Amino acid sequence: MCGIVGYVGTRKAMPILMEGLAQLEYRGYDSAGVALNRGAGIDVIKRCGRLQELKKALPKRSAAKCGIGHTRWATHGEPSDLNAHPHTDPSGELVLVHNGIVENARELAGFLEAKGIDFATETDSEVLAALIAHEYQELETPDLFEAVQSALNRVTGAYGIAVMHTSVPDEIVIARNGSPVVLGLGEHEMFVASDASALVSHTRQVIYLDDGDVCRVRAREYEIENLLDQHADRQPVTIDLESTRYELGEFDTFTLKEISEQPDAIRRVLRGRLDKRFNTAHFGGLNLEPAEMLGFKRIKLLGCGSALIAGSIGASLIERLARIPADAESAAEFRYRNPIIERDTLYFAISQSGETYDTLSAVQEIQRKGGTVLGVVNVVGSSIARQCGAGVYLHAGPEIAVVSTKTFTSTVVVFALLALYLGRMRDLSPAEGGRIIEALEKLPEQVEGLVARKEEVAEVAERYARFSDAYFVGRGESFGLAREGALKLKEVSYIHAEAYPASELKHGPLALIDEETPTVAIVPDDDLYAKNISTLEEIRTRGGPLLAIGQSDELAGFVDDCVVVPQTHPALQPIVHLIPLQLLAYECAKIRECDVDKPRNLAKSVTVE
Repeated sequence: MCGIVGYVGTRKAMPILMEGLAQLEYRGYDSAGVALNRGAGIDVIKRCGRLQELKKALPKRSAAKCGIGHTRWATHGEPSDLNAHPHTDPSGELVLVHNGIVENARELAGFLEAKGIDFATETDSEVLAALIAHEYQELETPDLFEAVQSALNRVTGAYGIAVMHTSVPDEIVIARNGSPVVLGLGEHEMFVASDASALVSHTRQVIYLDDGDVCRVRAREYEIENLLDQHADRQPVTIDLESTRYELGEFDTFTLKEISEQPDAIRRVLRGRLDKRFNTAHFGGLNLEPAEMLGFKRIKLLGCGSALIAGSIGASLIERLARIPADAESAAEFRYRNPIIERDTLYFAISQSGETYDTLSAVQEIQRKGGTVLGVVNVVGSSIARQCGAGVYLHAGPEIAVVSTKTFTSTVVVFALLALYLGRMRDLSPAEGGRIIEALEKLPEQVEGLVARKEEVAEVAERYARFSDAYFVGRGESFGLAREGALKLKEVSYIHAEAYPASELKHGPLALIDEETPTVAIVPDDDLYAKNISTLEEIRTRGGPLLAIGQSDELAGFVDDCVVVPQTHPALQPIVHLIPLQLLAYECAKIRECDVDKPRNLAKSVTVE
C-alpha cells in the first residue's frame, strides 16, 4: 500500500528520496512527503495529491544527507496535507513514516493524552511518533534505537516504519512487523525502502527485515535486533531487477505495456519447466518428493482479489487434469473462521507482490497448525516467499500498474503446469500430457496475436464504455474469467460490473437485463457451447446488448459484437479468452478518461488488513 524510502550517506538526500518515491508511485497513494534531517532541525514537507504537488513545495536545495519519505494511501484520517506523512512528535524533534495500522492506537493515544500530549491529526501514525518520542525522553541515556524498541513492545498491529531524530542527524531507525521494510547496502551510504524497486538504481545488495526486527542504520554500518534486545543475523541477498524495466518506453501506460509483455511473461513461466521426455512439468522449488505429493488428497488455494480468481481457475484445472479435489478461498477470510488444517491437504498461497498481509497471515496460520503451504508469487525475496520457504516464482517481471494483468496470466499458466504435473503423477495419459505441452508452447504466439488486435477491441469498447453497469457470464473456468473481466472493468473504468455463472442468470440476475445493461459472455468451443448459446438467446430476447468472446465464427449470429480467439487445449482456454477482457477494460477506461495505471482508492500491494 503506502511506500517508504530513506537515505543516509555522503550525498544529498532530497533527490534520492524523490527518485525512490517516484519508483513507488505504482503502489497507489493519495499524498506524499519527505523529512530532511539537517542536524539543526528536521524539515518536513508534505502534500496531498500526486508527487508533482510535493515537488512544487520542496526547497530549491537542501544540504541534508539523511532523510525519509513516504507515499500514503489513507487508512486513519482522510487524505490531506495535515494527515500526510511524515509525522512528528509535538516537539518536532522526532519524525516518522509508517506503513500499516496500529490497532491499539486509541488506547495509546489515551495514555499519551493523560501525560499532556495533544494530537494534530486523525492518524494512528502520529500516535506512534508521539509514543516513540515519549519513550526516548524516559530513557536515562536517550537512544533512538532503544526508544523504538521500547515503544514497539507496546504496539499491537502491523507496521513498517522509519524514524529520525534531530539529535542523531546521521541515523535512521527502521522496524518491521507484517509490513515490508528493505535495507539497501551501498558504499559509505545506506538506503531504506518498503519495496526493492525503489533501490535498484543504487544497489543490488539488500537485507529483508523479518517481523520483529529493529535496525539502526548509519552510512557505514547497521545493526539489527529483535524487540527482546537479541541480535538478529540477516544476510544480504542480491536482487535481480533492472531500473530500466520500470520505464514506459514506447507505451502510453504501464497497463498497456504489461498487457503487451504477456507473451514474454508466459515464455519465462514455461522456461525450464516442460519435461517432454515424460510429457509432464518440472518444478525445482517445491521441495516435495513425488511420494509426498502423492500423499495429498486435497488442494486448497488462497489469495485475494485477482490472485483469488486465478486460484479459482487453478483449482478447476487441477480437478480437471489431476482429479484431485481442489478449491480456492479468500485468504482474508480463511484464518478468521478457525480453519481445519489437515495433513493430507496441500495449500498454495498466491500473491503478486508476495506482501499481501491477509495472505501472509493465512500462511502463518497454516504453518502454526502444522500444514504444508507453498507460495506462488512474483517478487523474489518477498515476505510470503520467505515465509513459505518453497513454491513457484512467476518470473513475470515487474508489474507497475496497480491492476494485475501479466501476473494474473502467469499465475494461471503456473497452475496449468501444476495440474499437468499432478495429473501425470496420477491418471493423465502421456498422450494427453503431450497435447497440453504442445498447446503450452503455442500459447505465447497466440497471445501475441491477440494483443496485436488491440484496435479491434477498441472499436468494440466505443460501444460499451457509455454504460454504467455490465454483467459478465461464463461456465466452469470461464466463470473465473467472467469474475476477472468484471473486476478489471470496474477497477480501471469505474463501470459497475458483476460476474455470474451463465447457468445462474435465470435464477435472479436476468431481472435486471435491459437495453442499458450489456452482458459480456465467455463462450469457448466446448461441451457446454449449446447451453451457452441458450443463455445468449435469453439475454437477446430481453433486449440486452451482447458481447461474446469465443472460438466459433458462428457466435456473431447470436450477439451484437464478437471477438473470436484461437483454438487451444481446453485446459488453456482461459488464457486466450482473457486477453480481450483485459483490452476491453483498458479501452473503456481510456475512453472514459480514467487514470488506468493508478485507479482511485486502490493500491498495488495491500499490506494491511
